[in-house]
Amino acid sequence: MNAHPFPAEKSGRVAVVTGANSGIGYVTARELARRDMTVVLACRDPDRGQAALDRIRAEAAGARLELRQVDLGSLASIRAFAAGWDHDRLDLLVNNAGIAVVPFARTEDGFESQFGVNHLGTFALTGLLLPHLLAATEPRVVTVSSEGQRFGKIDLDNLNAERGYRAGKAYTQSKRANLHFAMELQRRSDGAGLALRSMAVAPGLTRTNVLTGGANSTRGRLYTTFVRLTMRAIFRPAAAGAKTSLYAATAPDLPGGSYIVPDGPLQMRGEPTRRTREHAIRDTATAARLWEISERLTGVTYRFVRPGA
Repeated sequence: MNAHPFPAEKSGRVAVVTGANSGIGYVTARELARRDMTVVLACRDPDRGQAALDRIRAEAAGARLELRQVDLGSLASIRAFAAGWDHDRLDLLVNNAGIAVVPFARTEDGFESQFGVNHLGTFALTGLLLPHLLAATEPRVVTVSSEGQRFGKIDLDNLNAERGYRAGKAYTQSKRANLHFAMELQRRSDGAGLALRSMAVAPGLTRTNVLTGGANSTRGRLYTTFVRLTMRAIFRPAAAGAKTSLYAATAPDLPGGSYIVPDGPLQMRGEPTRRTREHAIRDTATAARLWEISERLTGVTYRFVRPGA
């Protein structure tokens, strides 16, 4: 791979990072800002987003930052975010925000929360921002999946917990959906002859608040203590987990359709490497069917045409 995985970016590029207020998203946003990009922190909680923006400004002198609110559990919020886009293009979209192994809940649109936020929210946001991406010369979309996707399976008859709910199974299914989405986005872009590059990444075991914050904060002290001790013992800092996202976002010669994972055992830790031997990458039939279902559920239809065409 490239000896210097995160080269300096071209001046003036514009990036959106969802879930940029903490963890991997925060590190990704900060490092992109250090590479001379204008970075939009797309966060659900404005107060936490503002705190993150202030921290990045303190850590990265001269950073060009914006804070915009978006809730991936709300199609109305996603549509409002996209409708308010006022840059002439979008060079990079990092689909980082997500939830993990949460108690059963539904989004405001009635979707099982992990499938709704992790996949459908990502699908809708990318589709609504696609015209702005295609206005860029070298647009790129990076979608954060998980090493856990290897244990997931897309059950097209139970995407929304119609036939029961298991938190771990719903999570790995949503992360498998992220990988299917990223690969299908590349296939459809290629089919239209467009320059867009879509990547997926797995960060490896990373210390973030995804297992203890949000809906997981209601699980009680015993759960929280156990998870925090486990993460402290075997999980990596967020800066290490962000390496795959940053590589996928910045490596100049990385082809579209790449899946970037840590090169260590079980993709749990290590340096970024491209992995090609994943069933979800080759399973085009499931990816195409999931895409059709996602368009129907979200009401977002992708148009793979250049602006003005």
